[in-house]
Amino acid sequence: MVLETSPYKVFAGSKGNAIAQRICEQLGCSLGKVNVDRFSDGEFAVSFDESVRGQSVYLVQSTCPSSDNLMELLLMIDAAKRASAYKVIAVIPYFGWARQDRKDKPRVSIGAKVVANMLQGAGADRIITVDLHADQIQGFFDIPVDHLFGSNVLAPYVASLKLENLIIASPDVGGSKRASSFAKKIHEITGHEVPMVICYKSRPNFNQISEMRVLGDVKDMDVVIVDDIVDTAGTLCKAAKVMKENGARSVRAILSHGVMSGPADQRIGESELTELVFTDSIPYDTNRCSKVHIVSLAWTIAETIKAIQEHRSVSEVNHS
Repeated sequence: MVLETSPYKVFAGSKGNAIAQRICEQLGCSLGKVNVDRFSDGEFAVSFDESVRGQSVYLVQSTCPSSDNLMELLLMIDAAKRASAYKVIAVIPYFGWARQDRKDKPRVSIGAKVVANMLQGAGADRIITVDLHADQIQGFFDIPVDHLFGSNVLAPYVASLKLENLIIASPDVGGSKRASSFAKKIHEITGHEVPMVICYKSRPNFNQISEMRVLGDVKDMDVVIVDDIVDTAGTLCKAAKVMKENGARSVRAILSHGVMSGPADQRIGESELTELVFTDSIPYDTNRCSKVHIVSLAWTIAETIKAIQEHRSVSEVNHS
């Protein structure tokens, strides 16, 4: 007698367990069992507690700091390949090292390319990720990359706020394309055109801003700043302050990835921001800051998995 089994299974690493549970709820399946055994010297080993032979295996893990999270994902990929999985798909809601996407000065590494090489070398057959810091990182891979957009869940949330004088803002010139796409998404949902402004900033070093000013009029407007990552929150808080100084009625920030390192929680709490909204790509305890609101990516990722399994176009559920 042959027992029927699901054609795919979903497993999670330490930093992917919470969102993986939500993805499985959307898919109507159980989260697979995986063990991470740690040794006293900090080394760890990964093993699956159930068979994956002949199945498509989805491994959910964000590669945010520390580097243990990336290593854990690499070992999971290797374990699945050695257990005769049919396909191994790495679901990486937050792709770490993505800010190192080019040589912007002499003698520096391109971290995003190094990570791409390691994922492919470990045996990944496909990558699912959300809002890469730079679109061209997809070109670092020689395997399919499904690049999902956080705006699919964040834009409906902003639309639900029904802000009277909504205006979208980019925190820098480089993010203007992302902000413009977000404004178009809001237009699709509400049917109303949404204006946009840009913040100009000069940054002498990482996480340092020497000057910022607004290109556009925000007087009496409800400003929504759109970006991909909030790390130490220095840029966001500075932008919110500048918006208020220029007459904005309210300022919110909408981002895909809440890294929230160092002084970020305190800065956000003391800032001019009414609200900071980001996805659950990285685990975050909202008790750390009362201004933070989380929107889940689970539906978007689950629908992407369904599309892949049913050999449908992923663009049916994902568009900018």
